[in-house]
Amino acid sequence: MRRIVTIGRGGSGKTSFIALLTKYFIEKNNTPLLLVDADPDQNLSEMVGVELKKTISEILYEFKEKGGSVSGTSPLERLEPRIIENLHETDFFDLIAIGTKWKEGCYCLPNDLLKKILLTLSKNYQNVLIDSPAGLEHLNRRISSEVEYIFEILNPSKKAFDHVIRAQRIMQEVKIKFEHLYLVGGYNFPENLKSKAEDTGFQYLGNIEHDKNIESYVIDGKSLLDLPSDSPSYISIKKMLENIL
Repeated sequence: MRRIVTIGRGGSGKTSFIALLTKYFIEKNNTPLLLVDADPDQNLSEMVGVELKKTISEILYEFKEKGGSVSGTSPLERLEPRIIENLHETDFFDLIAIGTKWKEGCYCLPNDLLKKILLTLSKNYQNVLIDSPAGLEHLNRRISSEVEYIFEILNPSKKAFDHVIRAQRIMQEVKIKFEHLYLVGGYNFPENLKSKAEDTGFQYLGNIEHDKNIESYVIDGKSLLDLPSDSPSYISIKKMLENIL
């Protein structure tokens, strides 16, 4: 079982990368997959063409609204059956999402539930693909303390390169173990920034080629899994992955 995570700034293309990585694994018969949408904006389900039943945050909200207590016995013991029941299942992948929180307060409990349920579920899959929220704060939550592959998706900005350095520092401080960290340029990442990416000390795999079909698919709510195999974006990602996954 391999755990694969995308990180990066907002709008860099993390979610579409996970969707096309899903397409890649399906075509390689490298399934079953567990897709994890750890972003409260929850865009991943739409990009892979599924409609979730309920997210972890929704299940937790309903539980508390009906008088359930999260003190004392671990909430996971009471909520795990409901979370698994609402796991979206397909022939090739299952999907779970943290979802939008409907009450004030931090994401501590939904995040803790996600982290613990992953310990139970992950062993049933060949690959676990985690779509992270934008920024760095989520690293402190340590959804997974051990990761095989991290893909940092870059946009053309100083903040994107600062993000790489800060992410590495935070992962060291909170003791997230990872085997490989790769840099990938997003759709609008220019070729002349390649050397700057390489100067970070991490391997730069190249950039995701622009594909106008992706924009129309996203706007129309169509699954990126249905992109044609000659999609420039998909071909560029396949070339990046062939020698590392």
